[in-house]
Amino acid sequence: MKPDGRIRVMEIIARLNVGGPATQVTGLLQRLNPQEFDHRLYTGHVGADEGDHLDLKDPAIRVHPVPGLGRSIRPSDDVRALARLVGAMREFRPHVVHTRTAKAGALGRVAARLSGVGAARMHVFHGHLLNGYFSGPKRSLYVRSERLLASMTDRLVTVGTRVRDELLDAGIGRPEQYAVVPPGVRLGPLPGREAARAALGLPPGAPVVAYVGRLTQVKRPDRFTAAARSVLRLVPECRFVVCGGGELRGQVERSVAPLGHAFHLLGWRSDVETVYAAADVILLTSDNEGTPLTLVEAGMAGVPAVSTRVGSVAEVVLDGRTGLLTSADPVEMAEHTVRLLRDPALAGRMGEEARRWTSTAFAVERLVADTEALYRSLGGERRDRPVTSETIGGVNK
Repeated sequence: MKPDGRIRVMEIIARLNVGGPATQVTGLLQRLNPQEFDHRLYTGHVGADEGDHLDLKDPAIRVHPVPGLGRSIRPSDDVRALARLVGAMREFRPHVVHTRTAKAGALGRVAARLSGVGAARMHVFHGHLLNGYFSGPKRSLYVRSERLLASMTDRLVTVGTRVRDELLDAGIGRPEQYAVVPPGVRLGPLPGREAARAALGLPPGAPVVAYVGRLTQVKRPDRFTAAARSVLRLVPECRFVVCGGGELRGQVERSVAPLGHAFHLLGWRSDVETVYAAADVILLTSDNEGTPLTLVEAGMAGVPAVSTRVGSVAEVVLDGRTGLLTSADPVEMAEHTVRLLRDPALAGRMGEEARRWTSTAFAVERLVADTEALYRSLGGERRDRPVTSETIGGVNK
């Protein structure tokens, strides 16, 4: 350790974009104990549209740029980023290298081995790319790559037990390597319902269904619009709010154009609390998820959810208690949505139970405590010491 006795942690993420991993990083940076941890964040890019959720003037947020580090595979950029990470590790000499997301996880763990600093290696799976992203040879290559990377990792962390089990089923890592650390967030103050609807241009008395997330293929916004059409046949006064952006935005705009009166496409908003405050139901239509923060935040706002049963969604939405889980069939999703819209008492009970559950299970303070426990367990270990299966910070393996 350094003379000051702190555990040095080098955290690596490909980019600080709007989404779950960046939200988790922000919560940690603002709350980790600076007396115990010297934590530094290395990232490829913080753009004007991606870093708005970070206060880069906050002394707790020490961001070190890594030129070339990004999500896409570009050999010249990847080599440049790898060299930068190796140099940074030799200069900082971290006790723990903590990586997030697939690309940063690959480059960070390889750099940790090449640097020779003897740091413990910890990688977080916020989800995985096993379903909905690749097929055939590309999926096989992804699995083989993650198996190899797992062999050079001390701790594999997942955001839910189902995500862990799916990775193990694919032969990635060993059970004793895994720790489950659910995400932790803190939702900002909620505006009143009437004020929220006025701010979004929504009728005060209309039923409102919200979609919050990226407009990308794996999130299946086409499934959302198909479900919305079915809902409108039964509840024609319903309004649908889409908060998010992505490569499919144009496709979504064209799809809903004939129903323009019912759809409000907001793009990305920093005040997502306004969207939750205006909504009666949150709808998630993805093919693949980890533990989606959208559902956590909606629960904290007291909004019941209807969601596909994918990834670790069932660990956030307790089926029949805090929301309703469905198959990928848009008609079934619409039926569950209409059930909640037509039964405000049921929706209210589920929303209150969702608030109680998520505020306890997914508090940011719990995330920080669990992560600090992981850092302590790894920071003092020798690099060649075997990983144990003991419980870390009350988190189940």
